[in-house]
Amino acid sequence: MNDWTAGYSSDLDYTYDFQRELTPSLLAFCATSQGMRHGLGGKDITYCELGCGFGTAANLLAAANPHIQFYAMDFNPSHIVGATQLAQDAGLENLHLYEQSFDEFHTEPSLPERFDVISLHGVYTWISNENQRLVLDFIAKRLKPGGLVYVSYNTLPGWAAATPLSRLFANRIQNGTGSIADRIEAAFEFCENLQDTGARYFTDNPALEKRLKKMRSMSKNYLAHEYLSLGWQPMHFADMAEDMASAKLSFMGSANPIDHLDDLNLQPEHSALLEQEVDPVQRESLRDILVNEQFRTDIFIRGNNAHTERGAIGAWFNTALALTRPFNGELPEIKWRLGSVPLELHQCAPILRALSQGPATVKDLLDQGVFGEMNWGEITHLLTTLVGASHITPCLPLEGAAEREAACHAMNKAVSKRAEDSEDIHFLASPVTGGGIQVNRFEQLFLMAMHEGRETPEQWAELAWMILAPQGQRVLKDGRQLETPEENLAELRVQAEEFAVTRLPILKKLGVLF
Repeated sequence: MNDWTAGYSSDLDYTYDFQRELTPSLLAFCATSQGMRHGLGGKDITYCELGCGFGTAANLLAAANPHIQFYAMDFNPSHIVGATQLAQDAGLENLHLYEQSFDEFHTEPSLPERFDVISLHGVYTWISNENQRLVLDFIAKRLKPGGLVYVSYNTLPGWAAATPLSRLFANRIQNGTGSIADRIEAAFEFCENLQDTGARYFTDNPALEKRLKKMRSMSKNYLAHEYLSLGWQPMHFADMAEDMASAKLSFMGSANPIDHLDDLNLQPEHSALLEQEVDPVQRESLRDILVNEQFRTDIFIRGNNAHTERGAIGAWFNTALALTRPFNGELPEIKWRLGSVPLELHQCAPILRALSQGPATVKDLLDQGVFGEMNWGEITHLLTTLVGASHITPCLPLEGAAEREAACHAMNKAVSKRAEDSEDIHFLASPVTGGGIQVNRFEQLFLMAMHEGRETPEQWAELAWMILAPQGQRVLKDGRQLETPEENLAELRVQAEEFAVTRLPILKKLGVLF
């Protein structure tokens, strides 16, 4: 293995995903939801992403937040080449990319002295202990007082039963022959054969069958980076909290707002047990046992900066929200840990209907009377639920909208241009939310057609087929690949019509067009 990889897989590139939890406006909402102040509404904001992969998130966030200076690093040169090319194509001036190790980045002279946010998505439990110490030292020296750290990681106890499977899977790949893709396939076959023979490990842990099936659906690029790192090791929350405490950070909450609501995560008897635990670290550790947590998305803060009760309400009043899914008058269906989340249409509908007209602050919604007879606790609970389930999302203030729109339009044009040749990036930047919005390849081609002056869904479908057909690309319908040009074009027309009716109005309000 090459020394520069530091035990991390470099045989296959990482994926091009965008992680919603990295979005500054969502981090700010999570702080507000927990009654904490944050500095993300000020000026001269700096944001650092450690281990940025292909820089999809860094690029989209930089375009959607031109008022923030973004710094992102990754040790893999292929990743930084791709990230840099996208940033150049979009004309970004506030994204600074570095092809460096953690050790090199630690002493990089061009970095600002301190950051408001430092983020690590899917990094910490995949790297060596030495690199973890470098990360902690970087945070200790570079995070501002009051600053936030977002860190996602594989967690115990949820990974406990599957850890031997992960080790077995990784060993078969590392000791196999042929390409990395061939070795991954051989590892699957070996593990599935063990399961079929009735190996006690599998019979005593029946949930492994579901995990193996889920792994089968994942891309080989993702699997290589998930399982082939020599530093891969799930950890307890208490250990993460101890590591962060060494850098003067304390736990603030989850980057998934719905996790802040115990009644949507825990049975009543479990909530009663949790209420008896006053130590915050022990409380989270007990919660992980109760829900068998396997992946955490944690936010840590440097310094306790809680709102007063009045200030907390004021922060909620100033929070702007936008609709992210079409509202057709029906009750949103939300499923979480305990199954279907109980919602009332007469409470949800006025909120979603109001946001269908465009973004609004919580105070605006209160002034419109959309909350009816709900009390303040019920209002914040419902809004947190809808944000956590991605039916609505926090968004940015009107100030600076024109600059954000120009940057996002340039980025979205650059991303959609790539859709002519690949389906790697499935997200576009929103100047309204300050984050990424999922838009698949066909939808990006439809937007490109609109940009070129094609006015009807039929014309959008025709352009998409003109691009796809020469590449030998075919449309899937009900799991079947369509073969004839007539079938493919007909299905693209159907998708374009549906896009025009359902998705396009939302994307327009989110400023995603170009």
